[in-house]
Amino acid sequence: MLYIFDLGNVIVDIDFNRVLGAWSDFGRVPLATLKQNFTMGDAFHQHERGEISDEAFAQAICHELELPLSYEQFSHGWQAVFVGLRPEVIDIMHKLREQGHRVVVLSNTNRLHTTFWPDEYPEIRAAADKIYLSQEMGMRKPEARIYQELLRAEGFTASDAVFFDDNADNIEGANQLGITSILVTGKETIPNYFAKQVC
Repeated sequence: MLYIFDLGNVIVDIDFNRVLGAWSDFGRVPLATLKQNFTMGDAFHQHERGEISDEAFAQAICHELELPLSYEQFSHGWQAVFVGLRPEVIDIMHKLREQGHRVVVLSNTNRLHTTFWPDEYPEIRAAADKIYLSQEMGMRKPEARIYQELLRAEGFTASDAVFFDDNADNIEGANQLGITSILVTGKETIPNYFAKQVC
């Protein structure tokens, strides 16, 4: 079997409020204002596909939010999203590989984050056979082509794949292709899924 794990809130806890909090402190803009105005719009999606540079992304977001930040301040805040690993998921990934399964990560991410988390959390790379990143593939979830490309690269059919993600749209996109897809709603979702598989 091919097991596909998302990154944020699946393998590692993330909290976007930490990003906005850091930007608020740096820019002296009220946090409530940032929460109200931030949207994951065109610049966000283009950045995740690798279509625009980190600098262009920072400029676009700062412009949208009227945030007077330096690029360094923007970057520092952007990395604050990461909270910590979910060791129980890392353990499951290792066990799956020991059982002969293929284990990969599929994440909508961007260059800025990939300068941070692989060094911060080397356990992720150690637990996965391969890591697929949207900004390297030029496509992002829930686009059908990203799942199709991953299956093609791995040599598996959709019926032989299981996908874990915390975003309902991404789950729906994979489901439509026939991939067994599990919506991760909390830290217990993945351990519970595998506990049931054993029974």
